[in-house]
Amino acid sequence: MLNYALIGCGRISPNHIAAALSNRLNIRALCDVLPEAASKAAQLHNLEDLHFYEDYQEMLSKEKLDLVAIATESGNHAALVMDCLRAGVHVIVEKPIALSLADADAMAELAKSKQLILCPCHQNRFNKSILKIREAIDQNRFGKLLHAAAHIRWSRGKAYYEQAPWRGTWAQDGGALMNQCIHNIDLLRWMMGDEIEEVFAYTDQLMHPYIEAEDLGLALVKFKNGAYGLIEGTTNIFPSNLEETLYLFGSAGTVKAGGKSVNIIEEWRFEDGIDHPEDVKANSSEEPPNIYGFGHTPLYADVIDSIINERDPFITAEAGRRAVELVLAIYLSASLGRPVKFPLEPISTVDFAGLYTD
Repeated sequence: MLNYALIGCGRISPNHIAAALSNRLNIRALCDVLPEAASKAAQLHNLEDLHFYEDYQEMLSKEKLDLVAIATESGNHAALVMDCLRAGVHVIVEKPIALSLADADAMAELAKSKQLILCPCHQNRFNKSILKIREAIDQNRFGKLLHAAAHIRWSRGKAYYEQAPWRGTWAQDGGALMNQCIHNIDLLRWMMGDEIEEVFAYTDQLMHPYIEAEDLGLALVKFKNGAYGLIEGTTNIFPSNLEETLYLFGSAGTVKAGGKSVNIIEEWRFEDGIDHPEDVKANSSEEPPNIYGFGHTPLYADVIDSIINERDPFITAEAGRRAVELVLAIYLSASLGRPVKFPLEPISTVDFAGLYTD
């Protein structure tokens, strides 16, 4: 049984603890700079015989850990990951893996040099719907990929940002695209072959003058395989979250995944006719209670198996880096008012500080 600890006991922590319990990890410690947050998380899951820490460095020095999950402010991910890796511990880190390409590269390189697992938490890749679509991609059922579209039409009000002042800041978060939309942005890039030629984008801050970053992003992506991608991400939808959808269009196939977190297959049309659309919709769709879906548990299972069998995880550090790169490219294009080519030079969210100030 692997010894496990969680750093950061906020909004997403119940999903991590539930996944750890489902996969029979030995939860040794919870760490949060707010002691009441860790205590509340333990009570919620009836956890006993574990230790509480405010200082993660103290935890790393005192506990014999195999796996740590990091669910803190995005801007702290890089430093925490690096320290955990230096301590010889495998890591699951919440999205985004980092806020700069230099940090993402350094994290991946350190994990590789120490032969440790570093898995970014893009749990929607484990949705039944997404795995079914990816299977169709790998079987070339779409024919020639033509274009895809990712829509994230959500709502975040002032109370959400007041809960955690780091949200919406360039140093610790970024805006709607880096925080709320990066899961679907990751899926779009993954499905369309990963390799990008250029991006052109607009971003704006229309409804959230109390944050630093964007609440709307619109982008056109040109992939190296000749296909195109559309990204629409916003936290301005009235009065609440509307949808998160992913469309894929090929010369021989059309698919739409929708629902709270691209967890429901709504369209399934293929020229080959080898499966029945209604059967696929019924068997490859889920209805999670919230936007976080059911993906944390299988993600944990995969990481545990990758540790035991000394293999790469299903979601690699490089995959997390690619998602961050695409968001940063959107920011850069919007700030410059022109398309930007790939690969990007080293860049970070902090490079866009002051973008929406008069």
